[in-house]
Amino acid sequence: MAMQIAMDRALNAETHTKWLGSKCRNELEKNAWSDCLKLYESTILQLNNTLDLNTKCSDFDAQTWLSTALTNLETCRAGFIELGVSDFMLPLMSNNVSKLICNTLAINNGSTEKQTYKEGFPTWVSPGNRKLLQSSSPAVNLVVAQDGSGNYKTIRAALDVVAKRSGSGRFVIHVKSGVYQENIEIGNNMKNIMLLGDGLKNTIITGSRSGGGGSTTFNSATVAVTGGGFIARDITFRNTAGPQNHQAVALRSGSDLSVFYRCGFEGYQDTLYVHSQRQFYRECNIYGTVDFIFGNAAVVLQNCKIYARKPMSGQQNTVTA
Repeated sequence: MAMQIAMDRALNAETHTKWLGSKCRNELEKNAWSDCLKLYESTILQLNNTLDLNTKCSDFDAQTWLSTALTNLETCRAGFIELGVSDFMLPLMSNNVSKLICNTLAINNGSTEKQTYKEGFPTWVSPGNRKLLQSSSPAVNLVVAQDGSGNYKTIRAALDVVAKRSGSGRFVIHVKSGVYQENIEIGNNMKNIMLLGDGLKNTIITGSRSGGGGSTTFNSATVAVTGGGFIARDITFRNTAGPQNHQAVALRSGSDLSVFYRCGFEGYQDTLYVHSQRQFYRECNIYGTVDFIFGNAAVVLQNCKIYARKPMSGQQNTVTA
């Protein structure tokens, strides 16, 4: 009952938020509002997954998805505050959806499961996916190469094709060596995508969006992924905005049951945004200055190297555990 009420209110809030778009007074308000549309869509998806009897949702699944829904709504609110435009639109969007989801989480009573591992990966990584992660020559579905030797020259072009496919089985995209200057979003409808590079020093995806450039932290990501079951191997995600532009995310993940193996994450402030859901990182390199690993995900970093870069004047590097 409580969850259904939360769903009904979330649907009403999404409709109201869409209607408010015409009320935005400037580009900054429009940027934050645009994030909120995506975040409400994701919130409704999480609530749907939890309510749908066909998903065979465990208590731990429910806890994860409800926590993600709550994180989404807080991220929506944070965008307006970050950009200094919380005075007008945010009060118009006021609702009690967050409180209703909090109540539902309390009823679910904080269920957790002890994570177990097989061959160095969480047991939720299937045997087929473990083979993909460890194979020296995994089978691929598409090849991206800047020199024209593949199916497409850009990752975005390949993903546009993948978005139109039927089914949601594992789909592997080999991204050959090169520096790809692209901002990429792998949305909720693109499940079980794998990006396979030629090594974290060879295959690099780079962008430069930032808070200093007018983006929210959420939308500053060079690569953003929310489609479930995402895998990345042997690839680097980079944001070159620099420390003077403050929040500048290299990778944002809200992909449930996602894996990053032998990957690099390079930036300064807010490099790796582990936004929500369950995530696993193994043998990765992470570079940054301020808050450069952050978010609300249930995340494990195994055998990863964390590099604190020299911060700007008046800043300092701090690692807490």
